[in-house]
Amino acid sequence: MNEHTVVTINGKEYLADPNQNLLDLINKADEQIPQICYDESLGPIQTCDTCIVQVDGELVRACGQSVKAGMKVQTKLPHVHKAQKESLDRILEKHELYCTVCDYNNGACEIHNTMADFGLEHQSRPFQPTSYDKDESGTFYRYDPDQCILCGRCVEVCQDVQVNETLTIDWERQEPRVIWDNDVPIDESSCVNCGQCSTVCPCNAMMETGMEGEAGFLTDQEPGILKSMIQLTKKVETGYGPLFAVSDTEASMREERIDKKKTVCTYCGVGCTFDVWTKGRQILKVEPNAESPANGISTCIKGKFGWDYVNSEERLTKPLIRRGDHFEEVEWGEAISFVVERMSEIKAEKGADHLGFISSSKATNEESYLMQKFARQVIGTNNIDNCSRYCQAPATKGLFRTVGYGGDSGTIDDIAASNLVLTIGSNTAESHPVLASRIKRSQKLFGQKLFVFDLRKHEMAKRADRFFQPKSGTDLVWLSAVTKYILDQGWEDQDFLKEWVNGFDEYRESLEPFTLEYASDLTGIAEEDLKSLAQEIAKTEKVAICWAMGVTQHMLGSDTSTAISNLLLITGNYGKPGTGAYPLRGHNNVQGCSDFGSMPNFFPGYEETTDDEVRGRYEKAWDVQIPKEPGMDNHEMIESIHNDDLSAMYVMGEDTGIVDANINYVTAALEKLDLFIVQDLFLTHTSQYADVVLPASPSLEKEGTFTNTERRIQRMYKSFEPLEGTKPDWEILQLLAKESGFDWGYTHPSEIMEEAAGLAPLFAGVRYDRLEGYKSLQWPVAEDGTDEPLLFTEGFPFEDKKARLYPLDFELMYDTSEEYDLHVNNGRLLEHFHEGNMTYKSEGIRRKTPNAFIEVSQELAKERGIEEGAEVKLISDAGEATGIVTVTDRVSGKELYLPLNGDGKSAINYLTDNRVDKDSNTPAYKEIAVKMKVLKKKGKSPIPHNNHRRGNPVPQVSVQVKKKWQREDYVFPGSEVKR
Repeated sequence: MNEHTVVTINGKEYLADPNQNLLDLINKADEQIPQICYDESLGPIQTCDTCIVQVDGELVRACGQSVKAGMKVQTKLPHVHKAQKESLDRILEKHELYCTVCDYNNGACEIHNTMADFGLEHQSRPFQPTSYDKDESGTFYRYDPDQCILCGRCVEVCQDVQVNETLTIDWERQEPRVIWDNDVPIDESSCVNCGQCSTVCPCNAMMETGMEGEAGFLTDQEPGILKSMIQLTKKVETGYGPLFAVSDTEASMREERIDKKKTVCTYCGVGCTFDVWTKGRQILKVEPNAESPANGISTCIKGKFGWDYVNSEERLTKPLIRRGDHFEEVEWGEAISFVVERMSEIKAEKGADHLGFISSSKATNEESYLMQKFARQVIGTNNIDNCSRYCQAPATKGLFRTVGYGGDSGTIDDIAASNLVLTIGSNTAESHPVLASRIKRSQKLFGQKLFVFDLRKHEMAKRADRFFQPKSGTDLVWLSAVTKYILDQGWEDQDFLKEWVNGFDEYRESLEPFTLEYASDLTGIAEEDLKSLAQEIAKTEKVAICWAMGVTQHMLGSDTSTAISNLLLITGNYGKPGTGAYPLRGHNNVQGCSDFGSMPNFFPGYEETTDDEVRGRYEKAWDVQIPKEPGMDNHEMIESIHNDDLSAMYVMGEDTGIVDANINYVTAALEKLDLFIVQDLFLTHTSQYADVVLPASPSLEKEGTFTNTERRIQRMYKSFEPLEGTKPDWEILQLLAKESGFDWGYTHPSEIMEEAAGLAPLFAGVRYDRLEGYKSLQWPVAEDGTDEPLLFTEGFPFEDKKARLYPLDFELMYDTSEEYDLHVNNGRLLEHFHEGNMTYKSEGIRRKTPNAFIEVSQELAKERGIEEGAEVKLISDAGEATGIVTVTDRVSGKELYLPLNGDGKSAINYLTDNRVDKDSNTPAYKEIAVKMKVLKKKGKSPIPHNNHRRGNPVPQVSVQVKKKWQREDYVFPGSEVKR
């Protein structure tokens, strides 16, 4: 049992947890006291003074106290009430109450609600505007100093939750205010537009620009008219009571026209959830919820503000069929009939295996399930795959080999609770920003150590306690050498190995070649660094390893992922909180798309097609014969088109012609197809090669579930009806099945999930009623709904419950050459997602980062005689790409970096070739050798002046409230009451 502490509040005893925050206890005891700066997600800030109570005879801020045994607390005494009122009056000096004509008057304004609950009728001090102008320079939110009460929530969330460290309060000024960097406008600062400042602001000081003039019935007015309305309102009302009554009525009216629906973010694999506020088809704001299991109150620029694509004028609204050299708009009935007729003809003429299907990591679990069902039941082929082949298949392979489940072994909370986090080949702060913030917070505030292994000195590398830059493609070597050294020193977790791991002797023997000398020569990491790294990992109680495409997109991606898992097994870092393997999933549903069967060798739940019992289960349910042998993956499909072994392809929500390796080779294949069907929101690069284009609906226009990188299944709700002429993917697939003679009869995605859960044991207990609101489930889910946030606590999913160490060897399969002397690294950017099909539709994001760019090191720029803004052509064996240079210390030597958001002549996949990971066929995107041709020696920088990369953050812990208390004009309200 936990220890408890007895605290007396207003004469009544309460049990508290040791060191519990006093205000938290008062709230749980349902004793009402004002509190404006306090937020459970942020903790005590102590800036507003409104939560004053008497503790053991002294007036103190409740949020600044930890409970102690025997503590006596009074919240209702007259002088306590007087001190609270004094604090509230001071707030109203800084904040003008004009609630009825305020866009923030939506029932959640904490200043409004606090004043109303307190019963404050008048303020003893008039409102005093500042001398500062409103900062409207930012695209996504604005700051009004005249409404800011200096509570510091925005600073706290920026400094210690997001840990971007842009915002501070300058307490030294005559008029303190929130400032960005060293006092520059929002638009010229290091602000990454995560939007968390506007999320936590208790009033309208920080507010999303999408809300302005849109939320209220009386707020769409010119500034002068609005000011007159404010003054008129104040003259008419004799006290705050009537004013609040009017504003509350207006706020309740807004509930009739502002719809709030919970959704799951459609970008990266973190799986952020939040409410989307809409008015008609207009998106007013995205509002995170503290109950969100993956992100809490956190967001990034894409999840908070990157939804413009939903209402883009470029959305497809009619099916298209190619007639000669052009597309013709047709009705849905004609398109469906055409597709089914042509598929049937090709199947009859050449066989079912001449058709291939690519599912979407942007579509729902239910839609992935139906895509593979369509391929297997309706067509009769296992030729079904998804984009995990491009990124995460090697990580899944490495984990299957060793621990039996191909997913994160714990939660984001486990990563945050680890004593030591290693990130390998992961630009986490840009690819998974909300997850990265948890690491940054733990490192900054709670002593977590961060070791980063990467080619680039990105944000996480700059923050790291130790940063290593191993030679590209050699991570397997240092991982194995470190593991060998741990064993040689006897530092392994012998008890864990004895109880839970097989294959130790054979594995240890396989490590013999991986000496420190060999590893140092190959990787470039000094032997002493390898030794200290081994010691740090071995002695640390809880170690978590995160990795991403910098590991998986190599010819040895599966083996390197395996080496990571081997190291974790040797050191006993599985099955306990704060430990484990975390292959960070890139797309919002790349995990779920594979989970639910869009793979050539697996049914849903990773049961093999070759397993007669499993296959029989599906054959019985679907009343067809299903092929036993695995089908083609997407890499093999492209090869098969060139070899005339595949004649038709159906791509759902995937821009294959730009994201697959070796674009020229891929598009040549697409041109050869007898039938090419593309299902998407836009006329993408890939769809231009199609015979039929079917207009789909995005996540805000449908219901379903996504599975994030934690294996967390989360439900989303429809914010508005599909755009006229479009349909959700699951409805399109159902129409095609029905036309083919298979009447599935689903009326809602919940019925699809029910079928999948009934067939796949991994999801046995997944039901929509168990996923209502912000509830989630992490697979495996037992039939009774019990899930497993932390895997392997009772063994591994093998027959004997023991994990398996997997022997590896190494051969350097890639390098630069005398002619192709530069290495091109590539990856994501914070503000864009992948090729930018969605994010380029956002004007605000585009004005911050309009194009891709090529990062060149300072030493290489000097050697080649180029400067910022130079234009260069990169030439590989496979093709060439052209782009604009930015000279930076993020890369060194002959390393280049080209982000993935280049969708034109700078697209990275003009340079990649057909080499793949030997075990998973994942393209070796990271193994590109090029030569550089200088087209122009200098020019305009590709990084705009207002890009956050040009900013200057100011790190500090919290809001530095003691500086406020030290001001000559500050007196603690409790002291005034005493006098």
